[in-house]
Amino acid sequence: MLSQSTPRACIRAALRASSTPTTSAARLCSASIARSAFCTRASPIVAGNSFRRAFSSSPRSSSLIPDAENPPPKESESSDSVAGAQPTEISLSEYHEHADRYLELLQQKLEDKQDAGEGVEVEYSAGVLTVDKPGIGTYVLNKQPPNKQIWLSSPITGPKRFDWVVYGESMHQKADGGIGDWIYLRDGSSLTELLRKELAVDISIDGEVP
Repeated sequence: MLSQSTPRACIRAALRASSTPTTSAARLCSASIARSAFCTRASPIVAGNSFRRAFSSSPRSSSLIPDAENPPPKESESSDSVAGAQPTEISLSEYHEHADRYLELLQQKLEDKQDAGEGVEVEYSAGVLTVDKPGIGTYVLNKQPPNKQIWLSSPITGPKRFDWVVYGESMHQKADGGIGDWIYLRDGSSLTELLRKELAVDISIDGEVP
């Protein structure tokens, strides 16, 4: 007896048995059943492959995006820093007095090195001091009266902005007391120490900055 899963081709072959020999009908029916069995066994594999393809995923690509916001200074100056430094409140005239005296003394020290044949070229005009050092590059220091700062562009440590800071034992800054220096508030580094390291010039007088 043919089962319900017997393909229609087998049934058609059985119907044709009336016009063909019995052996021929049997052969046709057997071939149809074999093909049906093969398709039945193969279909789960195909379905399984389709299922796996539908839920397959490609590996995620990862990328490193550098944090460009607020980059850190190029060098570490913690040994020469003033912890918790805050700009000292000074008038505009006091700012000009401190900044002019500082830059003029720096110019004098650098011109002494230039006269000694050390190859340093110095130019100071309208509050802008330019220093060319062979093998290193050009330094530019300039006054910024609106901010009461001295700005520095260094070929080694990059750009920095320095505020006038008076500090001492009490750390209560006052314009008429303590020791003053031009300080980079971001890391507490001193302009005087930076110039001493990079330009080999000391502009302090008896341990105090002019």
